[in-house]
Amino acid sequence: MGAQANAAPVIIKRKKVVGGDGHHGGAWKVAYADFVTAMMAFFMLMWLLNATTEQQRKGIADYFSPTIPINRVSGGGNGAFQGDSIFSEETLARNGTGATAQRPSEENQARGDTGTDSNAAARAQEEAQLQSLMEELLGRGGESEVMENQLKHIVTRITDEGLVIELFDLPDVPLFEAATTEPTPLMRELAGLVARLAGSVTNDVAVAGHVRANPVVQADNPVWDLSAGRADSLRALLKDNGLRADRVQRVTGHADRDPVTRDPMAQRNNRVEIILLRAQ
Repeated sequence: MGAQANAAPVIIKRKKVVGGDGHHGGAWKVAYADFVTAMMAFFMLMWLLNATTEQQRKGIADYFSPTIPINRVSGGGNGAFQGDSIFSEETLARNGTGATAQRPSEENQARGDTGTDSNAAARAQEEAQLQSLMEELLGRGGESEVMENQLKHIVTRITDEGLVIELFDLPDVPLFEAATTEPTPLMRELAGLVARLAGSVTNDVAVAGHVRANPVVQADNPVWDLSAGRADSLRALLKDNGLRADRVQRVTGHADRDPVTRDPMAQRNNRVEIILLRAQ
């Protein structure tokens, strides 16, 4: 009895066991979603790099890194940027070191390029004038059947040199007698039409002649003399129809060296050009 009374008490600890894996939290789901989003962005980037041009990629990059370009020498008046506005006349950005030509400041006159360009305005006006002349020439076709037939021999285009009016042969309808510089009646009518058109402006004029290549090699090939002679014949026709002689700046013959068709011997290569030159 005494021994049992002095024995230490027995403590039984019961551990509760829960079946299953249990709940481990949702942090892994956030990390997985971030990973999927990053992968989607990566594949989209790869697709964009493959499906866009260099210019498009530059535009996308500029969209995500916008900047405001301000030249350190921009402006010329008074204000935070040494000018009331970084735009000249509120339209074009200034790129000089002073004020504009139209609105110079009293403190600092313009010493460089300005945002306004009188030459650009003059060029635009001249371009519009040449375009108007071309439309006027081609718009005459509805006047008569004769005029319609004449316009079949005319092609116009505007180049850096000026308005080019090209007169060319058609099958069985030449502008010059065969292998000569003698103009046909049709050529005389076309020259009168062009001379009247050129008389409405003051541009200088250049005349050029072209001929087709000969089918055989000749020891004395006449293509140079023939093309130059036809150009000079056209110059004389323009003069006879009222074009001032001092407006003609050059008369050139290009022989058969500048064909307009794949076949250098095609009749279409027989042509003359009147160029209303741009102002220098």
